[in-house]
Amino acid sequence: MNQNPCSIILIGMPGSGKSTVGVILAKRMNLNFIDTDVLIQMSEKRSLQNIVDRDGYMALRKTEERVLLRHDYTHCVVATGGSAAYSVPVMAHLKSFGIIVFLNVDLDTIKKRVKDFTGRGLAKRPDQTLGDLFYERFDLYRGYADVTIDGNTLTQEEVCGEIMEHCLNR
Repeated sequence: MNQNPCSIILIGMPGSGKSTVGVILAKRMNLNFIDTDVLIQMSEKRSLQNIVDRDGYMALRKTEERVLLRHDYTHCVVATGGSAAYSVPVMAHLKSFGIIVFLNVDLDTIKKRVKDFTGRGLAKRPDQTLGDLFYERFDLYRGYADVTIDGNTLTQEEVCGEIMEHCLNR
């Protein structure tokens, strides 16, 4: 396979398949893989949930912004945390490295894929339901996306194929 000259940045809700698709896509395209949630946890030496529990959801968003802005994302597939889209500077920084791909999965599919959201370190208000968060973020994801892939009925391999087709035709 030819080297892709740019990076692929995956955005979407938890459970949309960013990390799983990202690993497969990076292997298929001979690119590095970066999971930004892992970057945050390594930087802070604690889990996302611990940040939320001890410091609050806004602290997680600020930490995420600080950590993501200091990294180089050249020639890689990046699986972002679901809340990266709240930061205009982060999204501009990520966009400077390549194409933004929104893995669009409906709320019912997310609920089926992720049974327990309590330990995932979601950057959301305590009074916010998963549905509230989904609808709040949807417009952000759609607004930043260069490409939107409907992941409701596709396998992970098919999602990768769709992304590769869009990236190679740019």
